[in-house]
Amino acid sequence: MIFLRSLLFALFMLLWTPPYACACFIAFPFMNANRRYRFVQGWPKTVIAAGRLICGISYRFEGREHFDALLDKPVVLLSKHQSAWETIALVATMPKPLCFVFKRELLLVPFFGWALGMLKMVHINRKEGSRAFASAVRQGRERLAEGAWIIMFPEGTRTPSGLEAPRYKSGGARLAVETGATVVPIALNSGRLWPRNSFLKYPGVITVSIGAPIPSANKTADQLNIEVARWIEQDMRRIDAASYRPGSRA
Repeated sequence: MIFLRSLLFALFMLLWTPPYACACFIAFPFMNANRRYRFVQGWPKTVIAAGRLICGISYRFEGREHFDALLDKPVVLLSKHQSAWETIALVATMPKPLCFVFKRELLLVPFFGWALGMLKMVHINRKEGSRAFASAVRQGRERLAEGAWIIMFPEGTRTPSGLEAPRYKSGGARLAVETGATVVPIALNSGRLWPRNSFLKYPGVITVSIGAPIPSANKTADQLNIEVARWIEQDMRRIDAASYRPGSRA
């Protein structure tokens, strides 16, 4: 049954994504950046709804009240990254437009990347070395000034459930320090139901835990990064205890 439901979901994605991307290409020239984002949000909202109806994957938030005092402030979200689910669901559910930081090569991905290139995101050319980060800071300041929130995954790639000591890269913390943004850490256990590099999707409830805001002022990037990593990994052992060895610590 899980295989059949996963197959049906994959077929839905295959049939739904290209025409939605084509609709974006047609509509975007007549829209400003904010309206483009709202239009694009229809895709992740539909995908999350299909995941619930077809695969039985639902979700719940904890700590969402932390956002209330931040709606008019520059914010960098630093999130746990276990699957493709959060890259879709967070766009559909966050209270502010999200700006992803990604490598420029993603713009070449058919349909998804093409539509992404028509939005105001932060894209970098890793071949430029140190200049790539300077470009990210410049673009990040612009997006934050326009009212968007920046989101980054400090692990850099999707990590499996229960990984004891993942490495947190400091790029997101550096960006927050450089722009003066407040950091909000996010823990989630999507990998249990929507595993990375797996065709199968499993029914259940994904928990998304929003941490208390962490100011970046008067902190080095390393100090901020350690604080973010410690909170996320400690909270992972609370919301996804079954994936970790008994007594393991962050």
